[in-house]
Amino acid sequence: MKRKITLKHIARELEVSISTVSKALKNSEEISRDTKEKIQAFAKLYNYKPNNIAISLKNKRTKNIGVIIPEIVHHFFTTVIRGVEKFANAKGYNVIVCLSDESFDKEVINMEMLANGSIDGFIMSLSSETQLKNDFSHLKEVTDQGIPLVLFDRVTDAVPCDKVILNDKVGAYNATKKLIDDGRKKIALITTDPYLSVSNERTEGYYTALRDHAILVDDALVLKLPFMEIDETAIDAFFEKQEVDAVVCVNEIFAIHSMRILQKKGYCIPNDIAVIGFTDGMLSKYATPRLTAVAQHGEKMGEVAARLLIEKVESEDEEETYTTEIINTEIIERESTRN
Repeated sequence: MKRKITLKHIARELEVSISTVSKALKNSEEISRDTKEKIQAFAKLYNYKPNNIAISLKNKRTKNIGVIIPEIVHHFFTTVIRGVEKFANAKGYNVIVCLSDESFDKEVINMEMLANGSIDGFIMSLSSETQLKNDFSHLKEVTDQGIPLVLFDRVTDAVPCDKVILNDKVGAYNATKKLIDDGRKKIALITTDPYLSVSNERTEGYYTALRDHAILVDDALVLKLPFMEIDETAIDAFFEKQEVDAVVCVNEIFAIHSMRILQKKGYCIPNDIAVIGFTDGMLSKYATPRLTAVAQHGEKMGEVAARLLIEKVESEDEEETYTTEIINTEIIERESTRN
């Protein structure tokens, strides 16, 4: 099937700006006759047709924002939605939330369903299956249609769009450094497979902190689990085999289950083994002992994502410029690391 040509393609081929292409196709007097004729001839040759969805969205805003998240159980994503709604509602926008359930197919279906004039733009965190497949064609199709997209948390460099990310590497680095500063020497990491962007960054932060503090990097102290799937047998066997005095977990679920298993084995937390996890959700606050956590500031991330999207929706500038905003992490210290 022949790919549909867009303003961006014409601009790139003729080495002019998208704004120039748009004005030339509208026969604007701002553009010289030679340039207009060249652009119009190129567009005719390749059968360019304006995207009706994009025009509709630009001229008749729905005041709706589509948000697609991997799952709703995770406290982090609920706080992001809260932040999106807080900012969007204040600007007069409604928020439509869809779940991908970590499924590539469901993510595609959700985007197709909403990209029919129902929304002005997307805010989205990639599903684990999308990152595993490394297939982002559905995102590129949406952006090629002129529909604004903001990715948050789980992102990809393969799609040019605005992004809001956590400083994951620094967060894991600081968590590991805190344990080192507390005198811990055998620090384990419980993570996921590296195809998940956030886990990959957090794993790298852990390794970098060990190297920077002259602590031997031991891959035997790293346990990789399927994303958000609790394999208690694997965790139990890991702690049975490895002697550790601290654990960094790339998410809250792993950390809570690790503490429970360690306590069943008779370890005292944090005297024997200290534990730190990411998220700082409800589980962290009410665990026994309460979990020291790397706060992801989901509500702030949602507000920033909504601001970037609405700015793009309401912008009259046809030049494509993108930004990546980084949210800094913060360690919330509680009983799981306090001696």
